This record gives sequence, C-alpha cells and structure tokens, in this order.
Amino acid sequence: MAAVQGADDLAGGDLQGREEGGGAGYGANAGFRCGLENRGLAYALQAKGDMTAHAEPAVPHQPPYSGRGPRPLPRYRTRPVSLREHVLAAGRDTAVAVTWRKGSKAAMSARFVFLRVRLTGRRPKPAPDGVIAPRWLIAQWPEGQNEPVKYWISNLPADIPARDLVRLAKLRRRIEHDYRELKTTLGLDHFEGRSFTGRHRHVTLVTAAHLFLTEQRSCPKAPARA
Repeated sequence: MAAVQGADDLAGGDLQGREEGGGAGYGANAGFRCGLENRGLAYALQAKGDMTAHAEPAVPHQPPYSGRGPRPLPRYRTRPVSLREHVLAAGRDTAVAVTWRKGSKAAMSARFVFLRVRLTGRRPKPAPDGVIAPRWLIAQWPEGQNEPVKYWISNLPADIPARDLVRLAKLRRRIEHDYRELKTTLGLDHFEGRSFTGRHRHVTLVTAAHLFLTEQRSCPKAPARA
C-alpha cells in the first residue's frame, strides 16, 4: 500500500509522464502495477521468471449465456505460461544486442529478447470485455548462458526503441545508488522523531541536499585561474 501511495504522491506532485522503476517484488504485484497505470504513470519493473502470461495474440472467449443467473465473464481459454517459457520458446536467436549507456570504462551492452505478452497471475486486471492489455517483456540473455538471467515488464509504448526500453529498465541501478547515498552520506535514515511533520521535514531537507550535490556534480567545472 505504501508503494502505491508513493506513486500517488508523485502524480500529485506534477510528475506525470515520469517512468517508475523497481525490483521484482513490485513487478510481481498486480495491485501496484494497476495503481501506477490508474495514475497515468509508466513503469519498467524487474520481474520474476515464474510470473505467468498469455502471448499477445491470445484473445478471450465469451461463454454462451444460459439465460439464468449473471452473464458469464469473458475468459482466456489458453493456459498462461511463465515468462521464462515465453522467452525460451522465442529462442536465443531472437536476442538482439543493445547498448544503453556509457559506463566508467566502456559502453554498457548486452543481449535482450523483447516480447509482447498479456500478464495473468493471481489478480489480473482485464478490461470489461475481458481483454488483458499487452505489456513489454524484456529478458536479458547473455552469450553462453542457457537461459535469461533477468526479466522486466513494462507498460511503455509498443513502438518505443529497444535502447530506450532497456535504458529505462536499467534505471534501478541509478535509483539504488542514489538511495544509498541518501542514507549513508546525507543521513536519510538518521531521523529518530515520532511525528509525521518532523519526518517529512527531515526527508525534504535530505532530498534538497541530494539535489544540490547532484547538480554540482553535473555542472562543468570552471577553469583554474593562472
């Protein structure tokens, strides 16, 4: 619940259109994903290979109405399979090399499989007509490995370039780096009060300090005086 409320705070703070990233715990939570989508937020979340989905071409079937009781809801007749099975069925040959950013020593590059799937799980969120909206499935499949090593799911547009899709999926590393700096360098976890107001002020000041340091690092250095 806290994670969904956090997404609501971002939406209320005029941050519409930003992309949310997160670990596999968030990716596996259909309620969290639905909360982001209801607020108009895009996401690229790490996922677990055992999550299930239908292939994109799958369509729901409307059972006939017997004339008694409530009308039956549309449902998919095909059995959903795991994300891992979807990628393995596509095969290693469908993986493409993508370079998403420059690292400290070399460009960051790997091979990825990109598929469109309809996520199921315990609490799928179909439309009233029973259709589950397609989502991106991104799987990192390194050379020499028998299967992928990481999975992501995303509601980003179907026509987004592969490089942008991977770059946004990989933003979790940047988020973790910033969060670690907030705690270890700026004291985000040092607050010992008991009031929400005090906690809110502490987080606000720490965040402002982090923004200042980030901007200072990104600004070009002035040339040294002779």
